[in-house]
Amino acid sequence: MSTPTDTTAAAPREPGAPISDAPQTRIEGRSLGRIAWLRFKRDKAAMAGGIVVILLVLLAVLAKPIESVFGLDPNAQHPDLLNADLGGLPNGDFGGMSGSHLLGIDPGLGRDLLSRIIEGSWVSLLVAFGATLLSNTIGTVLGVIAGYYGGWVDTAISRVMDTFLAFPLLLFAISISASLQGGAFGLHGLPLHLCVLIFVIGFFNWPYMGRIVRGQTLSLREREFVFAARSLGARGPFILFKELLPNLVGPILVYSTLLIPTNILFEAGLSFLGVGIQPPQSSWGGMMNDAINYYQVDPEYLIVPGLAIFITVLAFNLLGDGLRDALDPRSN
Repeated sequence: MSTPTDTTAAAPREPGAPISDAPQTRIEGRSLGRIAWLRFKRDKAAMAGGIVVILLVLLAVLAKPIESVFGLDPNAQHPDLLNADLGGLPNGDFGGMSGSHLLGIDPGLGRDLLSRIIEGSWVSLLVAFGATLLSNTIGTVLGVIAGYYGGWVDTAISRVMDTFLAFPLLLFAISISASLQGGAFGLHGLPLHLCVLIFVIGFFNWPYMGRIVRGQTLSLREREFVFAARSLGARGPFILFKELLPNLVGPILVYSTLLIPTNILFEAGLSFLGVGIQPPQSSWGGMMNDAINYYQVDPEYLIVPGLAIFITVLAFNLLGDGLRDALDPRSN
């Protein structure tokens, strides 16, 4: 026997009403910056590098307050902790490490290595950031002009880049730094050395950034938004600085994070050769120079500044690689 079926007509659905009674989930769009941040967070090595970079920058910025709060003096000598019978080497193993001198003291003068590492951090980062800012500014401006206008402008700027790239930068930097040691432009001492290093490293490194920006601009100038700006009557300077430069932030940022460690190594090399930061100001390269006569007896004097340079350069490289992958629209 069959059961009667309900022939009651269903109520008509109102226009715009949901098909089912299930709650509708809202689809939220993600900006390009949020997508890049999500990609960057998945890269554990890049996150670790970024954290180390932040800590290093904080250490450099707060170097003077840290020294004053904890009573650290990078130039204070402790001759009572040195052994004259051992040629001025510190008493104890591992460079005289103790509770009051966590990384030991340097031979000959007995200065605390930890305080000198902290003091040298702001010198290295200041020179590296200053030189990177200078080279990026010159390279970005000239690169975007060469890429956008093309023709004889591109040819002239490209030949200038080739000329700068042909310079033996290391020898040129050594000669300039050595010739200005006595003072120039009304500057003397540490301010002069810092300005000379920033100028030499930054001014002769701009063609690398210029070539990258030029190549990116050559592809961007054929995009629709550039043609739209031209059709609306926008002139060259407006298109350069309002349309093209915002789209070059990613490559510039990535290359900057990879250029900073190179500049740190360059400054350390010049200080190691004796034409960079001069004593008594502490610098990581200068500390490695001081360790030449003692590293065979105790390599700790070479390991401490070497590790500082190694960790800093590695952190910036990891951060740069992570940013490059995160800002690449073709990555997954």
